[in-house]
Amino acid sequence: MPARQSLADIQFLLNDVLHAPAQWQALAPLADTDADLATQVLDEAAKFVDTAVAPLQRTGDEVGCRFDAGQVHTPPGFREAYQAFWQGGWPALACAPEDGGQGLPAVLECVLYEWLAGANHGWTMAPGLLHGAYECIKHHASDALKAQYLEKVATGEWLATMCLTEAHAGSDLGLVRTRGVPQPDGSARVNGSKIFISGGEHDLTDNIVHLVLARLPEAPAGPKGLSLFLVPKMLQDGTRNAVVCERIEEKMGLHGSPTCVMRFDDATGWLVGEPNKGLAAMFVMMNAARLHVGLQGIGLLEAAWQKASAYAAERRQMRAPGATEPVSLIHDHPAIRRILHTQRAWIDGGRVLAYHTALQLDIAKHSTHAGERAAAQRWCALVTPVLKAALTDQGFHGASACLQVLGGHGYVSEWGIEQIVRDARVAMIYEGTNEIQAIDLLVRKVLADGGQGLATLLTTLPGAAPSPAASARRHALVEITQTLAIAAQTDSELPYWVADDYLRAVALVLLEWAWGQIGAARQHHAAEPTAAPDRWTAPAQAFAQWVLPEFDLRAGILRQRIAQAFEVRPKEAASA
Repeated sequence: MPARQSLADIQFLLNDVLHAPAQWQALAPLADTDADLATQVLDEAAKFVDTAVAPLQRTGDEVGCRFDAGQVHTPPGFREAYQAFWQGGWPALACAPEDGGQGLPAVLECVLYEWLAGANHGWTMAPGLLHGAYECIKHHASDALKAQYLEKVATGEWLATMCLTEAHAGSDLGLVRTRGVPQPDGSARVNGSKIFISGGEHDLTDNIVHLVLARLPEAPAGPKGLSLFLVPKMLQDGTRNAVVCERIEEKMGLHGSPTCVMRFDDATGWLVGEPNKGLAAMFVMMNAARLHVGLQGIGLLEAAWQKASAYAAERRQMRAPGATEPVSLIHDHPAIRRILHTQRAWIDGGRVLAYHTALQLDIAKHSTHAGERAAAQRWCALVTPVLKAALTDQGFHGASACLQVLGGHGYVSEWGIEQIVRDARVAMIYEGTNEIQAIDLLVRKVLADGGQGLATLLTTLPGAAPSPAASARRHALVEITQTLAIAAQTDSELPYWVADDYLRAVALVLLEWAWGQIGAARQHHAAEPTAAPDRWTAPAQAFAQWVLPEFDLRAGILRQRIAQAFEVRPKEAASA
């Protein structure tokens, strides 16, 4: 996917729709980053992605990673590209200058990783966890660990992993059995096995920093007994730690990324954060990763859309309705335009939501106003699971729809779009399945305060007043939330049955706001910001015609299930 092809669109969204430079320049640590500097950074990022990373996409898929007696060899060119990546300062864009970073706005890092995922998802898996690991070490590790590891991780000189899953403990981390035994010198001996560890072993960097969930002796059972340990591949004296890669998985996609089974045999590690509070430290890493996974959905869908759009502009088949020539470009057929415009609507609206979230991350971190920080934190807490689930779901299903544009050519490897479909599927699973995201949103975030936080978010969305129809949808969502909260008091299963529908409804309302922001920005332009006359009009119409009506479907499902809860419970209580 040529990153430069989307650069003008992204600049329009950042500068004219979100007024991003004004937002980040209001924060003292980011005040020196003006729009011109941001443009230069993104321009150079696009060049790097297009020239160094994108050409390795097919090689990564066809050659894949090779396992040899505990060592993993990445596909040809991967190590050289990664060395150029970290030496060019790209992993450190949003890290603090005192940690070796560049101190730039988080949204610029988000755009970079969106492009990287679309260009080469398998390669991008390697640095994908760096920012989360950096935040985890920065906020929870001891001064001694920070002195040794923080800058190496911030700059990307050393890569990092997140070691949670075990064969018997996937989403239920309370079942983790890996142990960490404290030693007299302050270290710990870590023993256990982890599966599905992305980048657990590779040849991209000289060291790998593993962040491992494990239990201290006599720790309480369940998730409240988990601690977090930093376990490096290489120790400070240059010897290899007792960390062993047993094998790499054969997967549906992401062949360029080694998914490892890791064994810790009395490996030396150090506690990160407080004992038995490892999940709190780990969630710093996971929440950062979830926004980036949502961006993967956008990047992959953009890549698929570009291939489908280019094909539709060249392929001639049959006469389109209303055409005078006997054979038309397939782009002239309404069925094809519907697919392309609908996916474009998701990409553009999803970008607004993701970039706005990145801006809120910086506001939550740097603003001097408590009210601004609280509002930003509320947005990030509520919207991050929505982005992760809705955008990765669309990344996969939308890429499949784009494959349909190519017909049989899309199904064969030559055109590259079938790889995107395969690679995109895993994003719906890792970093918390999309079902878990929906439960997190509804049960843990929305219902925890009776829906007040969500209602506040919807009533304080920035920008012009919503249209009557948009206002009605927001009110409907608030009303559904309130009745759901009441019904859940007597039907404890209800939120779990409808969480997916609820998340989807929230996503559609937020996308409607995003497209409202795009529309408002376009009204201030005498002409379209790109050469194509229907660049923004066509996807806006597609969103209104083919995407937004799903809200009524989801609202209907939610209301019907809530009504059933109100009807059934009294009868059950009477029979009891």
